[in-house]
Amino acid sequence: EEFGLNAPIHQRYLDWLGGVVKGDLGDSIAKRKPVTELIKPRFRNTVVLTAAAALLGIPLAIVLGVIAGLMRDKWPDVFVSTTSIVGMTLPGFITATILIYVFSIRLEWFPAITLVPTDVPVFELLPNIVLPIITLTLIMVAHILRLVRTNMIDVMTSDYVQMARLKGVPYWQIVFKHALPNAMLPTINVVALTLAWLLGGVAIIETVFNYPGIGKLMINAITDRDLALVQGIAIILGDQCDFLAADGLELTTC
Repeated sequence: EEFGLNAPIHQRYLDWLGGVVKGDLGDSIAKRKPVTELIKPRFRNTVVLTAAAALLGIPLAIVLGVIAGLMRDKWPDVFVSTTSIVGMTLPGFITATILIYVFSIRLEWFPAITLVPTDVPVFELLPNIVLPIITLTLIMVAHILRLVRTNMIDVMTSDYVQMARLKGVPYWQIVFKHALPNAMLPTINVVALTLAWLLGGVAIIETVFNYPGIGKLMINAITDRDLALVQGIAIILGDQCDFLAADGLELTTC
């Protein structure tokens, strides 16, 4: 009776739908708290982690991708491309484990796990999440870099770039004024999709580092068979991922 499970199924669905419209996702069965109250601080923590990784990863991927594209088949291209392929093939938890072993166990530079409360202020949270940020940054760079490199090679071998070279346009002007903007257009969609993946797919990374984000909350909810909490998290993440993916598609079609 407390959770309304004795009501007819259609009535329960209508009650739940009405609550969702009003921002009420119900109550957690395991924790006996409103789902929204549990999700808010965890979602904020995941956004902080994702945003920090994106701010580092996107510029780094673009720079490395441009360098690799401009120096095709030379040693910088071979090194960057090989590293990115390794980063793409390694599962996230293996990358995280390697970073923990090197920087936490051997060098003792950073903590291996995040030992902070769920609702800690952001400025206190950041120093404790260096390794999770690096892990997500490496994953993001590996995926975006390859696309930037490919696009840069295609643009630099295009007819209008060759014509600009024949006309004596300075090399740096060809790269930054003509080639780079055109190489970035197909990349925008992938960046948006990667951000959506980071927002919704960080559960493993958060679990490895014991990070109090929404992904770890989802794992705990599944373990506790807390259907209301799992459902609420799925709605929030699904909505945000669709929003980012739709924005990426809109930008690429403009």
